[in-house]
Amino acid sequence: QVQLVESGGGLVQSGGSLRLSCAASGSVVGFNTMGWYRQAPGKQRELVASITSVRVTNYGDSVKGRFTISRDNAKNTVYLQMNSLKPEDTAVYYCKFSNWRNADYWGQGTQVTVSS
Repeated sequence: QVQLVESGGGLVQSGGSLRLSCAASGSVVGFNTMGWYRQAPGKQRELVASITSVRVTNYGDSVKGRFTISRDNAKNTVYLQMNSLKPEDTAVYYCKFSNWRNADYWGQGTQVTVSS
């Protein structure tokens, strides 16, 4: 089992920045992928960004050039630096951990609200 603790959401004005953190604990050894997904009201959950334990990254098209994902393997923590935030970035952001067996674990989510 893997437990995920997210932090860093909140309310920010358009053009502002936020940094999300997600710390994983439990069975986190071996190759894995950590990432962030988001879900806005009435929309499907979508990939924001992901990063593997060897730091290969992947970004959703809508956040490329504005968001940066990184991780600290010693702390089993992934970070999402969000810059130039837009109202359309408003959503609940979920952390996801996928292990080498492709088992997925999700955090409880953190609200990000961008005001215009």
